[in-house]
Amino acid sequence: MSEEIRIEIIDALSGDEIEQLSELLIEVVNEGASIGFLPPFKEVEARAYVESIIEPSNLLLVAKIEDKIVGSVQLQLANKPNASHRSEIAKLMTHPRFQRKGIGRLLMSKAEDLARENNRSLMILDTREGDPSNLLYNSLNYIEAGRIPNYAMSANGQLDTTVYYYKSLL
Repeated sequence: MSEEIRIEIIDALSGDEIEQLSELLIEVVNEGASIGFLPPFKEVEARAYVESIIEPSNLLLVAKIEDKIVGSVQLQLANKPNASHRSEIAKLMTHPRFQRKGIGRLLMSKAEDLARENNRSLMILDTREGDPSNLLYNSLNYIEAGRIPNYAMSANGQLDTTVYYYKSLL
């Protein structure tokens, strides 16, 4: 890829970043991504969600090309006393025009580094069965822990299976 991809940790969102993340979220949800929302996804809903992302136990990483956000992921640090070693990956997104260029892999690598910096030794995540993300997680040495049928609804009303994965960072 000729364009440089920068991964940044965002701890406070500017108006422009809120706008770009809202656009990214709308684009991936309306393309069918299973990340908790259903199409048609509207700007007011996306903006409200994006504005709620930043909090101490939820770390936001973004991928930028020429100051344009083209991907993001959240690292959720478990905050229960018996879970202080654990973190969860949430809402890994790459803009459809920039998929298959290594952005998801870069975001995941940085999220794992950030988890280690926060003394986390176990990563967990889930994704819809059959989505391309399963191939990414397998290639990053995540281990399938199980499947739950009828877990998430798709836009057409179909109930899809989710696949849970984990990875030890030790």
